[in-house]
Amino acid sequence: MSSHCDVVQLDLFGGADLNPPPDPAGEVLNGVYYEAETDLFVSFVLGRRYYEWPAKGCEFDRSWQERIKRERSI
Repeated sequence: MSSHCDVVQLDLFGGADLNPPPDPAGEVLNGVYYEAETDLFVSFVLGRRYYEWPAKGCEFDRSWQERIKRERSI
C-alpha cells in the first residue's frame, strides 16, 4: 500500500513565505484595536478578526487601554 505525501522543505533563514497574505486594496489590520461600536478590544491577524474581549472589565493595564482607544479606534 502506497500513500502520496507532498513534502515541502522550509527555508528557516531565507524568509520565504509559502502562504503570502492577499494583496488588498486598503490597509490590512494587524494587532489590537478598539471597536467603539461594540465596546470591544479586537485583535486582527492579516486582516482577519482573531480574538475579541469586552473593554468593560478588561484586566490589561489602564494606560494601555486608554492608548489603544485613543490611537487605534476603528
